Amino acid sequence: MKKVIYQLFSMLGLLAATASCGSFLEDYSQDVDYIRSWKDLDELLIGDCYLSAQGTDGFYYQPNYAQFLHLIADEVEENNCAYNGSSADFDHHPAEFGYYTWQQRVGINETYTGFATENTTWTKIYKCINIANNVLFSIDKVPQNKDAEIEGAAKVTGEAHFLRAYYYFFLVNLYGKPYNPSTASTDLGVPLKTNAEVIDIKYTRNTVQETYDLILSDLQAAEEAFGKVKAEKKSIYRADLTAVYLLLSRVHLYMQNWQKAAEYAQKVISRHSRLVDLNTNTDKFMLKSNAENIFSMGGDDLPVMFKYMYQGLRVSKSQYDIYTNNDLRRSQWLWKSGKFQGLTMREVTKTYNQLPEKTEPRYYWYAYSEGLRGYIPEVSSIFWMRSAEAYLNLAEAEAYQGNEDAARSAVNKLRAARIKKDAAGLNITSNGSQLIKDIRLERRKELMLQGHRWFDLRRYRVCSVEPEKISITHDYTIYAERGRAEVKETHRFVLTEDDASWTLPIPNEVLEYNTDMQNNGNQWREYTVVPTSE
Repeated sequence: MKKVIYQLFSMLGLLAATASCGSFLEDYSQDVDYIRSWKDLDELLIGDCYLSAQGTDGFYYQPNYAQFLHLIADEVEENNCAYNGSSADFDHHPAEFGYYTWQQRVGINETYTGFATENTTWTKIYKCINIANNVLFSIDKVPQNKDAEIEGAAKVTGEAHFLRAYYYFFLVNLYGKPYNPSTASTDLGVPLKTNAEVIDIKYTRNTVQETYDLILSDLQAAEEAFGKVKAEKKSIYRADLTAVYLLLSRVHLYMQNWQKAAEYAQKVISRHSRLVDLNTNTDKFMLKSNAENIFSMGGDDLPVMFKYMYQGLRVSKSQYDIYTNNDLRRSQWLWKSGKFQGLTMREVTKTYNQLPEKTEPRYYWYAYSEGLRGYIPEVSSIFWMRSAEAYLNLAEAEAYQGNEDAARSAVNKLRAARIKKDAAGLNITSNGSQLIKDIRLERRKELMLQGHRWFDLRRYRVCSVEPEKISITHDYTIYAERGRAEVKETHRFVLTEDDASWTLPIPNEVLEYNTDMQNNGNQWREYTVVPTSE
């Protein structure tokens, strides 16, 4: 049955334009008579609507979804250390140069001589949205007479609405402006399609407000549907009511609905309050067994990014330095050798031969090489939801409302599980603007390289209570000979505080067909040459 359903739905029209198809929307007829029960639609969700936890073969060859999200904020920097005579010159990242340097065309390569495909993430996510649309279209046509059928249909309905909301939330925060209550009704968001009809039209962009209205509507529908589900969830890889509450908390936080953000964060905590105490639990953190896990889907490109002294990226010095010596996240989540800062958040599942000791520099290289050998992650590096976020959402929302005791209580509960017991400065005691800054800093520490930082920096820019704008600097080394350590020069790119590139450009493949679709005003990025003395 899965094969039949896939044939019916897998090509229902990608909401994207490609050079090969020549159409922004291509839909194919389907016969819903093949759908016999909610179980068939459930299989479709699993196979084609949830993001697959695929292994990765490097950014250039088999990227997962939106791997560039790790590159565009201030969490990483290039790793130009030499290893056995070879340079760390982005050998495996030629398609990511345009993202890393915030170019007008993100597909531009490092020599400015050609373009890579720009619409991969756009296409993949809109395909998933189309699957959700068709599941929701078909759900009323399956039998719902027995209790098991009613509950099964409700579960499928809840998951489809949740996934569609999550995808649109993700897209609008990549390609639309951050939600500003005063301008959201005119700011450009992303194209919305919620029906399953066969249509072939050129699309324009809906507003940010319209996009968020749909997101909230979907999440409210998911909440109602999951309220009919009595069966206990058995896997973190399937959405449930707790995941809906957490996403609702996040969405309301972005919309500056502080009261609602706090309300839904509390609902998450009442259902799933567990925090892993790093004082007593030193197991790897990015595991499906992590007690904080609420939901995860999709892949993990971090192993490829941080392969020791070879792969071209490392955790930025600014990110590494925000952790104090008493912060157990520094000792348990991060790894440092000389100029290199990397991650230790996942378990090594296999090795080539014998894995070196963790004290040896080669350990990191070997461990992360598994990313090039079909490494299958247990949790996603982007679509990963944990109880820790609920505490952070609650703290931030309460601080904006002036409920400072509640804000400090929430953030300090998290810190108690992350900071050495009895350490000086264990509890945050600040107030006013400083309290908000402290909570934001805690969020940066806790959600490092989990797909939040870029979105957070965007929404801080338009925050009505405590606006915050920063600039980001990325250095990119040009080598005299590709793959060798001799440096020709280093180029410095700066994303300024009010730059248009805080919103990504619409993929060029989409604009080529949708000639009336407005882009975001991104400009080509100039650079300065870094003096060799630096």
